[in-house]
Amino acid sequence: MTTEATTAEATTARSIASGSITTEGTTTGPGPRPAPYVHGYSDTEAQRLGDQADTLAELLHAGTAYPAGSRVLEAGCGVGAQTAHLLAASPGVLLTAADVSAESVARARARIAAVAPTARVVWHHGDLHRLPFPDGAFDHVFLCFVLEHLPDPTAGLAALRRVLRPGGTITVIEGDHGSAFFHPETPAARRTVDHLVRLQADAGGDALLGRRLYPLLTAAGFADVTVRPRTVYADGGRPALVDGFTLRTFVAMVEAVRAEALAAGLTTAEAFDRGIAELRRAAEPGGTFHYTFFKAVAVNP
Repeated sequence: MTTEATTAEATTARSIASGSITTEGTTTGPGPRPAPYVHGYSDTEAQRLGDQADTLAELLHAGTAYPAGSRVLEAGCGVGAQTAHLLAASPGVLLTAADVSAESVARARARIAAVAPTARVVWHHGDLHRLPFPDGAFDHVFLCFVLEHLPDPTAGLAALRRVLRPGGTITVIEGDHGSAFFHPETPAARRTVDHLVRLQADAGGDALLGRRLYPLLTAAGFADVTVRPRTVYADGGRPALVDGFTLRTFVAMVEAVRAEALAAGLTTAEAFDRGIAELRRAAEPGGTFHYTFFKAVAVNP
């Protein structure tokens, strides 16, 4: 069964009650436009997101579980990489997963159909600034690696606060590329990471947003804001993290913006490739890699 979600309450209730993974809708209208997704929508990026989510699931999702029957909104579900872990930690929730990319929603729906076929999920294609749901429609909101791509993250949070009931919680997870420390570190490797930060800023986002979660949530009107760092450290004694995070998540993310960095005139092909090669040395014997994510939980007063 596939229906089109226009205004929300009746459509959402019907779809959740059916226990199907079928409903999809689109929102349009005034409001801030999302910045271009600097990482792109390729199969390689979808695989990277899956690798990242699986590698970091215990670190990032620890402490996040919602009671069965809770109405949960995942804003910016992407390809469903985090959705799968969200559902695994909170069986029985009534989840609405939304994303601005129709292609990502389709990928997410296929992923969840394969790993959690009985989950009750409403899929919504639309911009989080213009969600068609009533005020207070959800008990909890979850978003991971979303605010960093918004030109006005405070406006995005305010839009999400509108659909969160009083007393409901929001959980936000963001990275901060300024927290990337690695050994051996070379100027070429650091410049290559900085190219990604620059490209994301030029697109209207902020790859250093993790450090700003507390003031952003406070400015959006949330209360009881708690932010805690979640640190990843990989060395030869942690080979799964070296492969899953250092190589498949971080280096792959930086490597993926090669064409954009060259097109923007930030570097040359030779310099970029040298930087990537030297960044990869952090995953070789004797190398180390450190990165900090920030996880915030707040309440809609």
